[in-house]
Amino acid sequence: MTMRNIAIIAHVDHGKTTLVDEMLKQSGTYRENQATTERAMDSNDLERERGITILAKATSIEYQDTRINIVDTPGHADFGGEVERILSMVDGVVLLVDAAEGPMPQTKFVTSKALALGLRPIVVLNKVDKADAEPDRALDEVFDLFASLEASEEQLDFPHLYASGRSGWCDSELDGPRKDLTSLFDLILKHVEAPKQVAKKDEPFRMLATTLGGDAFLGRLLTGRIESGQVKAGDSIKSMSRDGTLIENFRVTKVLAFRGLSQTAIDVGIAGDIVSVAGMSKATVADTLAATSVTEAIPAQPIDPPTITITFGINDSPLAGRDGDKVQSRIIRDRLLKEAESNVAIKVTDTPGGEAFEVAGRGELQMGVLIENMRREGFELSISRPRVLYRDIDGQRHEPVEEVTVDVDDEYSGAVIEKLTMRKGELVEMKQAGAGKTRIIAHVPSRGLIGYHGEFLTDTRGTGILNRVFHDWTPYKGSIPGRRQGVLISMESGKSVPYAIFKLEDRGKFFIGAQEDVYQGMIIGEHSRDNDLEVNPLKGKQLTNVRASGTDEAVRLTTPTRMSLEESIAYIADDELVEVTPNNIRLRKRHLDPVVRKRMSKA
Repeated sequence: MTMRNIAIIAHVDHGKTTLVDEMLKQSGTYRENQATTERAMDSNDLERERGITILAKATSIEYQDTRINIVDTPGHADFGGEVERILSMVDGVVLLVDAAEGPMPQTKFVTSKALALGLRPIVVLNKVDKADAEPDRALDEVFDLFASLEASEEQLDFPHLYASGRSGWCDSELDGPRKDLTSLFDLILKHVEAPKQVAKKDEPFRMLATTLGGDAFLGRLLTGRIESGQVKAGDSIKSMSRDGTLIENFRVTKVLAFRGLSQTAIDVGIAGDIVSVAGMSKATVADTLAATSVTEAIPAQPIDPPTITITFGINDSPLAGRDGDKVQSRIIRDRLLKEAESNVAIKVTDTPGGEAFEVAGRGELQMGVLIENMRREGFELSISRPRVLYRDIDGQRHEPVEEVTVDVDDEYSGAVIEKLTMRKGELVEMKQAGAGKTRIIAHVPSRGLIGYHGEFLTDTRGTGILNRVFHDWTPYKGSIPGRRQGVLISMESGKSVPYAIFKLEDRGKFFIGAQEDVYQGMIIGEHSRDNDLEVNPLKGKQLTNVRASGTDEAVRLTTPTRMSLEESIAYIADDELVEVTPNNIRLRKRHLDPVVRKRMSKA
């Protein structure tokens, strides 16, 4: 049986995961009566809820006596650490582009990595049956994108297909038969080369680990493509780091391969195939697994440096321990180290006190996903505002800058440009993007984008689309104005009283409703002015024995503003924290005692 290894690249929501579902169905991977889930490749809860792919996954299908290994890549730049190494496992890429939107920034990020590795892409224009689809324009934009990424002549001469992943067809002509995906399968077999590694099947075993997984019974699982030789359960092999240092010697307990959607144990993994190996205790991503006679490690992509850091601390509020069962710093530390092991873009360091941990990563989305996963597992945490990591280049402080691409209705473009320039952004390009829409491209410091997304949605009445991708390090651009409003802080602990909130409503908007637990130092709302104000949400009504008109009115409260986890993390100032528990997200001051708070602010 011959073999092909391909990766699928697409921007978020361009229909990559849906297309893979159809490929699995039409190649007969599913049995006729098998219960299947929609978007089978997005397996974890968060991926399903947010509709994004976070972890790269692999699957394989059989077509005309050829096994096609398909690797699904994440489209968000926050998970870019995954992408570079995954592309080193494949010999071809399928670039999926929405026929209406054209190539988007995240497609650009992954495509530039693929072209640099010399891969020749196949372009699939998806969703051509949509009303606003313009396949010809999208195709021209793909060509321009490749040219701007300095693609070779061979890469620019790419084959293209028209498709509708949802309807399950793909054709080489726009008005083709629209029956099934045969033309896609045929093109993959014709255009993508068979793995060169097959010729090295008699050499000693070598493999580069690209992703790390875990199994309750087998322990750590490292997945990668076998570069040479073969491997079977019971073999004694070793692992080496990128510079060739020995990490450990171990015995392979199992070799697994992707067959359809599940991983099944195979007798022997041969050169060119993508397999998972179990049995090691220390080896991780970007390490080389090899026969004991091999001395040189396989060159691996260095891992992109993190750009932001957040402090994860124990929850020390008066309400700690009510919701979650994982509250000790030791358990939090173990969980973070476990995350850093499988997610190479994350770095965890201890703080001097030992009660908190600095977690550095690629972006707010990646951090938000980690915190959300932890709170679902029963953790209670206090989270600081994200801070940007600086670099010292030639004795000058540099900060990360991101390329931001915004698609908005024409009437909101002015507000967006004003906000981006206020955040030290530089406008690069502005052009029409379809009827009544403007596309704005700007270079904005990562600092300025922290907490901008919520404001952006408000400014564009929820219609704008914002995408960002790491651009470069540039000299520090000076201070950026933060939140303008102060906050309302509770001066008492107990349950909030409707009458008290009703009387305080002209002071600002509230984040809490009636009969909710509050404590001294907790942030319960946003002040209408720029200073912080301490208020008492527990104050009941003064009762007298005199009846007066107007005193017995029913209290009607305005609905409180509820912020999501990412919005809360972006909203807080440097002297504030977000308290995250399995059931609640609360905002609080770092120092709950007003006397200590005053002293610290003077200091």
